[in-house]
Amino acid sequence: MKKLLTVLFIMMALSAISQTGIKKIALEDVFKNRKFSSRIVYSLNSMKDGDHYCQLRSDSLNLYEYATGKLTKTLVTSKELVPAGDTAPISMGSFSFSQDETKILFSTDEEAIYRHSSKANYYFYDLITHKLTALSKNGKQRLATFSPDGTKIAFVRDNNIFLTDLSSGKEKQITNDGKVNEIINGAADWVYEEEFGFSQAFFWSPDSKRIAFYRFDESNVREYQLTTYGDLYPEQEKYKYPKAGEDNSKIQLIVWNLDSGRSVNVDIGTEQDIYIPRVKWTEDPGILAFYRLNRHQNKLELLLADAGSGKSHVVYTEENKTYIEINDDLHFLKDKSGFLLTSEKDGFRHIYIYTLEGKPVRQLTSGKWEVTGIAGIDEQNAKIFFVSTEVSPLERYVYSIGLDGKNKTCLTPKKGYNVPEFSSRCTWFMNRWSDINTPSAYTINKPDGSEVRTIQDNAKLKETMKEYGFGKSEFFTFQTRDGVVLNGWMLKPAGFDPLKKYPVLFTIYGGPGSQTVKNQWGMTTSWDQFLSQNGIILVSVDNRGTGFRGEEFKKCTYLELGKYETLDQIEAAKYLGSLPYVDKDRIGMWGWSFGGYMTLSCLTIGADYFKMGVAVTPVTNWKYYDNIYTERFMQTPRENPRGYEANSPINHAAELKGKLLIIHGMADDNVHTQNSYDFISALVAANKQFEMQMYPNSNHGIYTGKNTTFHLYTRITEFILKNL
Repeated sequence: MKKLLTVLFIMMALSAISQTGIKKIALEDVFKNRKFSSRIVYSLNSMKDGDHYCQLRSDSLNLYEYATGKLTKTLVTSKELVPAGDTAPISMGSFSFSQDETKILFSTDEEAIYRHSSKANYYFYDLITHKLTALSKNGKQRLATFSPDGTKIAFVRDNNIFLTDLSSGKEKQITNDGKVNEIINGAADWVYEEEFGFSQAFFWSPDSKRIAFYRFDESNVREYQLTTYGDLYPEQEKYKYPKAGEDNSKIQLIVWNLDSGRSVNVDIGTEQDIYIPRVKWTEDPGILAFYRLNRHQNKLELLLADAGSGKSHVVYTEENKTYIEINDDLHFLKDKSGFLLTSEKDGFRHIYIYTLEGKPVRQLTSGKWEVTGIAGIDEQNAKIFFVSTEVSPLERYVYSIGLDGKNKTCLTPKKGYNVPEFSSRCTWFMNRWSDINTPSAYTINKPDGSEVRTIQDNAKLKETMKEYGFGKSEFFTFQTRDGVVLNGWMLKPAGFDPLKKYPVLFTIYGGPGSQTVKNQWGMTTSWDQFLSQNGIILVSVDNRGTGFRGEEFKKCTYLELGKYETLDQIEAAKYLGSLPYVDKDRIGMWGWSFGGYMTLSCLTIGADYFKMGVAVTPVTNWKYYDNIYTERFMQTPRENPRGYEANSPINHAAELKGKLLIIHGMADDNVHTQNSYDFISALVAANKQFEMQMYPNSNHGIYTGKNTTFHLYTRITEFILKNL
């Protein structure tokens, strides 16, 4: 009978038209019909002249003017991309140009490896001869990349690096010792790919005469097994996953010379238990730069190496009492006078300039706000373009500043969130603007910020939002008992009555350096609007440890990951429970990944304040997670046993009081199901009831298989409506 009542309730909630004439949102509209999806303008492939960009249409690759949007040339159509002996064209979805823009490299038949990597069949198309050629006939390739002079393409296959000469078609193997789960040449191992954010681990020198590459020896890294179901006997996949405190790959940095066919090892130092999180050629083709980071990740060095001898020396050193995060803001000036980087060493992330010898030139930006990224460098006009939180940590604005640190100018003064993409010579930029209640608008702007034209304004979506009565999200702040001011957003139910009491659902992530409370479209979703239409207040609060409010706010969770984050969410629940229109006995939370961890922490440690929770792919003890991420914030389990155990939901399972749903993808290579299983064992031992939903063959994103996403959110929705 209870199940029947639940079904009837949900069917009533999903009725098509409300009594007020406002259309009711259905889950099918959100997750199947995608009725509320915004139109996205994907990255514009800026051409080297800086005044044109290339964009893919349904059956052609076209050239357009930044200034007018006028089509100036069709570079290639799908009809021209039919391999010899075939009748169907290859996919045009992924492409890259040679530096002289006479050739285009396409990948097709892509096959996923891990979350961010894949292998494919590559073809290159010559815009002069109009000929399409397969890169290799010896198996799928990875990471295929033109040499700067456009005469060769390097790629990885079977953990080895290969080279194809485009004029002769000859394929040459550069390395020979690659072996699955032992040696990787030219591609990142699992943990580097996941935590340092790159898959390609080889790099052409600017003069096309050398290739620098990583060699990962992961022989001593322990294996983890994933099971794939569907056949009579399930298949087992083994891969190397270094958990907190465990061995990493041994790394070599090697430079191979195309002319001599010889390689040299770059001197990365005598200490082996380190990370090389970035490698980059300087403007001098004989000098290679790389970052060296100690295992505790609190000492970062920039080294320059002679590409001929491999000898290296340190030009920049930074140390921190907690940890240093890696980004892509390292830029070498074309005039070879020095380099730029961003650092938090004054408490907030700012831009600094150094000579190539490592002598400080100047700090370009300063203040109690953060530079979130360098967007472009115009050396000809001695300008840098960057994005910052100067107006508010909840917003982003685009600025320019001289290389002399003068004439800082805001280019995008409209209140909200700006994401720029500059052309190759910084002569134009596409700007994506939105706020929390307004879908993204894409414009083409001049380098002074003035808008030239609108590419996409999502007008149709705005009309649809009106038809369905989308509510407006509001920002709020409150102060915890520790005196910390926290930011949040709130979406109130349709027809909100301040005299009524409503249930509250927290949506949470809360991990280090993250941010869910910002004035940007997508922070509240159409699914949030659905729940709002069904009488629930939606809330998100950024706890201590999240980003863009300075180093102290972010790094105060060091060695205690989860402690202060959980206390802050409990404080948020108490604050909301004190509001006259909130039912303090009906407060729930849901989250994914770190958000799943937070949900479990809040439902156990904060059991008196949270009635229900949905934890999707949760970490349950940080010792089960990978070492680069975890040790950055916690050191190793041996060094910090109390920090690991005191903040593990497993050790607080007996405190659970509310209703709990645990969800996990059974092929999650990132947050292993081991996390959920061990937490479940603790719940069973404590005689705590719970609900569980597992998805075979799904990874961390839980989308593998027919109807999976809709099924997942139907399950979560039913649980929330029933228990909140």
